[in-house]
Amino acid sequence: MATDIRTSSLTKPMDVADYLFKRLQQVGVQSIHGVPGDYNLVALDYVEKNGLNWVGNVNELNASYAADGYARLKGLSALVTTFGVGELSALNGIAGAYAEYVPVVHIVGTPSTLSQKNGMLLHHTLGNGDFNVFTNMSANISCVVSRLNDPSDAAELIDHAIRECYIQSRPAYITLPSDMVEKKVEGNRLDTPLDFSPKKNDPDQEDYAVSAILNHLTKAKNPIILVDACAIRHRALSETHELVVASGLPTYVAPMGKGAVDETLPNYCGVYAGSGSHDSVKEAVEAADLILSIGAIKSDFNTAGFTYRTSQLASIDFHSSSVKVKYSEYNGLRMNEVLTKVTNHIKQNPLASSTRAKPQLVSKPSDSDDQTESQVITHSWLWPHFTSWVREDDVIVTETGTSGYGIWEVKFQRSTTAISQILWGSIGYATGSAQGAALAAKEQNAEQQRHRRTILFTGDGSFQLTAQEVSTMIRQKLNPIIFVICNEGYTIERFIHGMKAGYNDVGEWHYKDLVSAFGAQGGTYLTYQIKTKDQLRKLLVDKEFAEASKLRFVELYMPKEDAPTALQMTAEASAKNNAKAE
Repeated sequence: MATDIRTSSLTKPMDVADYLFKRLQQVGVQSIHGVPGDYNLVALDYVEKNGLNWVGNVNELNASYAADGYARLKGLSALVTTFGVGELSALNGIAGAYAEYVPVVHIVGTPSTLSQKNGMLLHHTLGNGDFNVFTNMSANISCVVSRLNDPSDAAELIDHAIRECYIQSRPAYITLPSDMVEKKVEGNRLDTPLDFSPKKNDPDQEDYAVSAILNHLTKAKNPIILVDACAIRHRALSETHELVVASGLPTYVAPMGKGAVDETLPNYCGVYAGSGSHDSVKEAVEAADLILSIGAIKSDFNTAGFTYRTSQLASIDFHSSSVKVKYSEYNGLRMNEVLTKVTNHIKQNPLASSTRAKPQLVSKPSDSDDQTESQVITHSWLWPHFTSWVREDDVIVTETGTSGYGIWEVKFQRSTTAISQILWGSIGYATGSAQGAALAAKEQNAEQQRHRRTILFTGDGSFQLTAQEVSTMIRQKLNPIIFVICNEGYTIERFIHGMKAGYNDVGEWHYKDLVSAFGAQGGTYLTYQIKTKDQLRKLLVDKEFAEASKLRFVELYMPKEDAPTALQMTAEASAKNNAKAE
């Protein structure tokens, strides 16, 4: 057989699939999510061969949710699907990752380059010879598309996709044709780590913006800090923390920014979501004469139906690629360096005492409604009671719905991570995401000698969409703590429209019985059914429940027409916005 001239000069020839998976391992990916299919099977032979864990999800949608959750903890994730039928099943989750700035490398096994060139009538196609149609779909929800159709540039395209995925914090799409898996590329490239350094700010523009920020900050009588999701997604948490500590300014988080700030700090003051906030928080934020807004995403659910009452004339906005000082915008400035310079100035020139922290404005557990002798668990009672149960390093995943809003009332401990999909808002996301997050936490525990619990709060309606992923949790020995709120259906939908409509109801499952049905062996799990306040109090002080190295599954029963106040207000605002649009 003739030698391929393109490989004859290679000093360290390596299969394309080897290169791809080794590169992913280099950047911290230890597990590959996905589902096998005939166009990716040969590539999957390289996963465990390269020291990676193949997760093996129950379907591609769940796999995409899981890859999202994994990336939020580990910084990057990888998902493998097959051409057409597999990749399209994953697109909802990939779109969510794109919307919420989550770096997922989506690898799609495709038919051979020859089959595509000849337009062959293959299965998993539309039968029209168009092999680009699915790639074109993904292009709109990916920061980069890399087609590995030629070994001469395959390694370069892989590196480019992974780097852009990380830098832009959005999904990247890679096609791997079946006849490219074993083609040779130059393996010596792996000796040079990928450069994830962002483009440097223009120093003159940066200094000018910092000067303008400090000018407004020193003149302000009542400045505050408001932190949101992009501070997390674009890796500005350390710079944000330094500013919060050095300034001592009253600091708030938006719902999507929950967990971005150390809530044990004396100047942490709670969650601001417009009219969905506690009155004291709302009044304090909206009375500020200057808001240092870090990484804002002002979507409807994140602002309780666009009910922010803040002015751009009183705002300085920090983003991943721009800084806006009131109405003056500085494009091309990365917020991390700007925040650091502002903090360094404050350390040398402390702010006036009038700007220091105000008393905390966070909610506390209340048993006031216990005087009615009711044992019914309501949302207003429930969520503050989790404050004393949550620990440092916990990973808390909440579903779009009652838990996503209720978690605002829980004061986190240091290094607690919150995961929720508030912008994209795909119901069912949380269960899949919890699998990925629990796997990432397990890997971090082994690497860093930590003990990160993964805790999932989801509703019964949402759980029914992706319940099968509990099977993957069992197979991967992840042992999360799962709370399924049993309230007979889609609560957030009820409050938007159709409180008593049958389409917002779901069938009543025996939820805790699913753990054994999905294959968990006796002695490896614990299940509970909680219907009263006393039962929940007892559960939250149960050491076995809190610390056992077993999967724990809780059916938590709540009234059908009860919801957190913030959810009710957001749903009402959403309904009004829909009515106006019509």
